[in-house]
Formats: sequence, C-alpha cells, structure tokens
Amino acid sequence: MKKLSILGSTGSIGKSTLEVVSKHPDKFRVIGLAARNSIEDLEQQIKEFKPEVVAVSDETAAGELKKKGLPVEILTGEQGIVEVATLGNIDTVVSAVVGSPGLVPTYEAIKAGKDIALATKEALVMAGKIVMAEAASKGVSILPVDSEHSAVFQCLDGRDMNEVEKIILTASGGSFRDRSAAELANVTLAEALNHPNWDMGRKITIDSATLMNKGLEVIEAYWLFNVPLEKIDVVIHPQSIIHSMVSFIDGSVIAQMSVPDMQGPISYALSYPERFGDILPSLDFAKIKELTFNEPDIEKYPAIKLTYDALEAGGTMPCVLNAANETAVDAFLNERISYTDIANIVSETMNRHSIVPGDTIEEVIGVSDWAKGQAEDIIKERV
Repeated sequence: MKKLSILGSTGSIGKSTLEVVSKHPDKFRVIGLAARNSIEDLEQQIKEFKPEVVAVSDETAAGELKKKGLPVEILTGEQGIVEVATLGNIDTVVSAVVGSPGLVPTYEAIKAGKDIALATKEALVMAGKIVMAEAASKGVSILPVDSEHSAVFQCLDGRDMNEVEKIILTASGGSFRDRSAAELANVTLAEALNHPNWDMGRKITIDSATLMNKGLEVIEAYWLFNVPLEKIDVVIHPQSIIHSMVSFIDGSVIAQMSVPDMQGPISYALSYPERFGDILPSLDFAKIKELTFNEPDIEKYPAIKLTYDALEAGGTMPCVLNAANETAVDAFLNERISYTDIANIVSETMNRHSIVPGDTIEEVIGVSDWAKGQAEDIIKERV
C-alpha cells in the first residue's frame, strides 16, 4: 500500500487525487494533508480519509480548525507544510500547491527521499536545475500530474531521447480562443474565468486564457524530459482530447488521448507502472467527429513568447517570469488591472532583471520576492 501526503488537498488537483484514492482504498493510505485556508473542505477530508497529520499554512484558519477537536495533529505555516511533505512514514508526495509556495515543500520532500507526483510546475519553472539534480542525487522519481506532461511521459515510454524529433504540447486555447487579439482589451474577469473545457482554480484558469500556463509547461517539459528548447512545440487543440504528442525521427507521431479529466493523469502518476481500471470512461470516437489544431497567435498569446525568451535567457529569468505573472494575475483577479496588462507587466519585470545563476533555493526565493516587488511597483505605476 502506497502511503501519501497530499499538498494542496483542497484545490482541484487535490480533490481529484482524493477521488482516485477513494476508488482504490486497497492501494493507498492518506497520511498527510496540507492546505492554505479552506478549512471546511479540509475538515471533510479529515473525516473521510483519517490522515495522521494535516497542515494549514494560514495560521488564523489553522486556529479555527483546531477548535473543531478533530482527531488529527494540526500543524501551521510553511514549516507545517514542509513537515507534512517529509513525514517519515510516507512514500509519495502529491505536490499540488498552486504557485511559488509549492517550491520549498516539494524540494524538501525530494531531499527526504520521497517520490513526487508533480502538479506544482512552478517548482521546476523556478528552480528546475536544482530540483532535478536533487532528485537524481536521492534516486527519487518525479512523475508528472499535468495532463500534458503525463501524456508525453506515456508516449515516450522509456524511449531513447535521441529518437525524439519534437515534444508537442497541446493547449485548449482557454477562455478567449475564439476571440481576436483586438477583442481582448475589454474582456471581463468573469469571461476570463469561464474555461470551456476544464474545471480549474482561478489562477490556473487565467493562466490558461493567456497561455502562460502552457508556457510554464514548456519550461517544465524542458527539465522533466531533458530536451532542447527547440524540440518543444505548442499547438492549440480546442477539443482537449489529445493531451500531447511526441514526434519521432522516423516520422511517426504518438499521441495520448482521453476525456479531459484530471483523474486520468493523477491515477497514472500514482499507479505507475500499473494502470488502474474504472478511472475514466473510454472515448467514443464516433461522437468526437473531429480533432483540430492551430498554431498559437503570438499577438493574442504574448505569454508564449515570454516563456521561450525566459528559458533562452536562462538563470533566474524563468523564476522572474513566474513571480511577475503570479503578481499580475492576482491583480487582475482583484480587478486592479486589465486582462491585457498581465503580459505587459511580466515583460517589463523581465526587462528590469539582471540574471544571476540561481544555484541555491535561497537565491531563487530571493529573486522571486524581488520580481513580485517589481511587478507590484509596475502595477501601482499603471493604476
């Protein structure tokens, strides 16, 4: 039986993970849960899955949870999340914390020798070199939970990377895929949050609309699969049936397909190298009728170019990209800036940055904090 800690258990990935666990109680035991402040959801999870330890990063919310008298140890703050990620009696950590707060607990879990089911792509965007080196040193597995990287992992199936011509990441196109670049200046927050295919958290839904999420996945793929940047492409695939593809040097292309539901890649990350039954319904190809693809319009999706530029620049520039985007998206979610301001703020923050190597987690976190401060300054200049 695999023993799990789930970081970000009250988010969409965390909840889907627990759905997979509930379908296979003979395969998994939940030992630790961690969340930010959604204590009502966390209380229900504690009652159903009976973990030994939980952590709540928001100390006020943690205090409220403690008052409920639940039969579980409750930890607080970032250190509490780290403790849940490094519990001695767990095998695997599901890293599903949204954004940069997921870096430290994911890295500490790797240092502690835990296998990682990775949904927190920011850990690799911010510190890919450090994280992958530590994983290699500890001999731990990092299995992708993002549907795109899970698809690539399944398509590669252990093949020699010299046989790979291209990794092709698919993108739904987000909330505004049917609008022109000129129509985006006045879109509303409610429109941006209305994703046509996926049910995701607010921040990730906005990243999907701008295609920043796909850009971050390009950086994640670069580190996960150890391929040159020029071998990673992005295509718009509105149906979200093909989750990604791998093109090989003999002209063959292998695609991974399934209904758009995160339980599929989560299940594969947890069960690998096995596959579980009763996770997703099979595709009915007669009902699908068509699968279409388009090249991303850079004028409409400037975030894609910014992510390629950041990875080409190297060092701490991807970290700056991520931090500035987190700050800009938060400002948009709070209706302080317009939708089109997001990419402009990220670009300006990147222009202000003097790249450093980013050889330690402490250095990376310092740069991330600097970039968030710079992005906030830019926002205040615009408001």
